[in-house]
Amino acid sequence: MTKTLHRAWARVTALLPTRSDLAETGRDPRRDLLAGLTVAVVALPLALGFGVSSGLGAEAGLATAVVAGALAAVFGGSNLQVSGPTGAMTVVLVPIVGRYGATGVLTVGLMAGVMLVTLAALRAGKYMQYVPAPVVEGFTLGIACVIGLQQVPNALGVSKPEGDRVLVVTWRAVEEFAKSPNWTAVGLAIAVAAVMLAGARWRPTVPVSILAVIAATLVAQLGGLDAAKPIGDLPAGLPAPSLSFLDLGSLGSLLTPAVAVAALAALESLLSASVADGMTVGQKHDPDRELFGQGVANIVAPLFGGVPATGAIARTAVNVRTGAGSRLAALTHAAVLAVIVFAAAPLVSKIPLAALAGVLLATALRMIEVGSLRAMAGATRSDALILVLTAVATLALDLVYAVIIGLVVAGALALRAVAKQARFDQVPLDRGDHSAEEHALLAEHIVAYRIDGPLFFAASHRFLLELTEVADVRVVILRMSRVSTMDATGALVLKDAVEKLNRRGTLVLASGIRPGQRQVLEAVGALGLLRHEGREYATTPEAISAARDHLATAGVLPDAAAARPPSADSGAETTR
Repeated sequence: MTKTLHRAWARVTALLPTRSDLAETGRDPRRDLLAGLTVAVVALPLALGFGVSSGLGAEAGLATAVVAGALAAVFGGSNLQVSGPTGAMTVVLVPIVGRYGATGVLTVGLMAGVMLVTLAALRAGKYMQYVPAPVVEGFTLGIACVIGLQQVPNALGVSKPEGDRVLVVTWRAVEEFAKSPNWTAVGLAIAVAAVMLAGARWRPTVPVSILAVIAATLVAQLGGLDAAKPIGDLPAGLPAPSLSFLDLGSLGSLLTPAVAVAALAALESLLSASVADGMTVGQKHDPDRELFGQGVANIVAPLFGGVPATGAIARTAVNVRTGAGSRLAALTHAAVLAVIVFAAAPLVSKIPLAALAGVLLATALRMIEVGSLRAMAGATRSDALILVLTAVATLALDLVYAVIIGLVVAGALALRAVAKQARFDQVPLDRGDHSAEEHALLAEHIVAYRIDGPLFFAASHRFLLELTEVADVRVVILRMSRVSTMDATGALVLKDAVEKLNRRGTLVLASGIRPGQRQVLEAVGALGLLRHEGREYATTPEAISAARDHLATAGVLPDAAAARPPSADSGAETTR
């Protein structure tokens, strides 16, 4: 009992911040403070835009960026990760808002946070490495498309139509715009997006996004452009923490969306942290601590009216590129946004929604890595298929379903490729010191097969068909030393094939069964069947000798041939 408690306590403490985290913040604080300030400038329009897109308003996006951003920085597993509201999470939240309202979203965020903490305690972070690259690329492409389409209503200056499917909402927004065009909103959105894209290309170190939003706001205010609808009033500060939104009776109905939010938060956060590691030297995140930090952030953020948060790839990339080396940068980003919330809420409220739409349109375009997509599409047909399926599923269905579909298809194609590696080849008997006449007589009645590669459920059916179609011979020798892996299905198929051949009067002998295969063969009864009357042998020469004895007993071979000692095989390939 004591050992169990010690292990549990060790697992908990492994998820908490350490002294080394604090020490790292003091190495180069000036650089981290500057990086945090830069990220905050970039994050402000994104936080506002994603808050509006989620359906809970700009204030929810700011609360998430401040609260979740600070907590994830302290408790997360990456020194470089910047967390907050993201486009991927917004895609999931829109239908939840439409069905359950704002209180439902806050409850879902709280439940998802608890799930993330549980995943961290179970050490589930390591499984991120098993997500194939085509799934990640297809997922990112699909998210970029969804984010871009979500901005169409605000970019066109029309009210968001009813519906939770982004394609349907987009089409209805275009129809509404056709009835009453708002070219002012379109112009602002296109201008902001164009400035952002040009700035990212020519001046990547300059916070062009905030400059473009400021310019668009000034144009709208000074020009009296009433068609440029602003964000609206924002609270001058964060609301007091409250659990008033929580309805225990609704927890059951919200379980499925909470699982989807938790899965997406885990996937995107761990992916973002991995990207940050790849952009630096000497940095490596702890995936379980990252899940724990995101869990804590998502538990607390709803208390302040914030939406579910994840690690943000775009903001994390900016953080790394501007020289961040510790968690101080992400904390600075949250602190600067908090100051903006308290001191500049009246100014922020005047930002046109069309300008934010332009920011997110540019963000969506920048998420699409043409080089990576081209590389994946040109690698193999399987990779291209996985990428396209994941992207289409992300756009047409749901983000979590898209990842599941991508993983299932990738797994199926991988199994197909592995199954093709399994070989079942007939091999000639060793001539030994037999005469040509004796060898011909042996070969007429004995056939040997060598099984190479995996014998598992994806490859076993072909094995059964080929083995049971063996011509009319007296003895079949199965050389199994090269079987790399075997599951219960493969063992059952082997047993079935042996039984079918025995019923036809064909003796089946096996050689070279590895120790690791004995357990599964024993479990399904195949090993006992082969051991019956001594039908399993360590080496192929021993099996051939037993086959000769069997043929001599049956009167097929003369006693001299049966009595002749087996010759030593010349190579390792023929000994097992």
